[in-house]
Amino acid sequence: MKQNTLETIIGAIVLIVAAYFLYFALHSREHEKSGTYELLAQFSNVEGITPGSAVRISGVKVGTVSKVTLDPKTYLATVHLAMEQSVKIPSDTLATVDTPGLLGDKYMSLEPGSADDMLKPEGAITNTQSAASLEKLLGQVIFSLQNIGKAPAAPSPATPQK
Repeated sequence: MKQNTLETIIGAIVLIVAAYFLYFALHSREHEKSGTYELLAQFSNVEGITPGSAVRISGVKVGTVSKVTLDPKTYLATVHLAMEQSVKIPSDTLATVDTPGLLGDKYMSLEPGSADDMLKPEGAITNTQSAASLEKLLGQVIFSLQNIGKAPAAPSPATPQK
């Protein structure tokens, strides 16, 4: 009987700790969203970008990707960026899909321009550069390496007719 009481107490403690972590996670997420505004950017390829991916300027995180959708008219990927309220973005900013290395997580990199006017909430970043697919680049390199040294077959000279 004493062992059942101990198991019940430990189970109750685990449930209380789990409830605390759940409350903390939900509360911090609400607080995080309240201090942001949304920007949009469209790309032909956003491979590796998912909700929660970082948005960085000069390597400093200034927001997160909140949603990635497909525009049914243009078939471009629309990336929704949740930007910190304190960060104002010039209208001629360049948005690129970047990666810190060969195997790192991809993130959105913003390179602010020099325009005096700033993007307003729900504004669109029009200068974008899509992600380079590592698989496609490696495929092109391998294909090129296979063709090195293989000269195209020269047509055989025509045999003179008698």
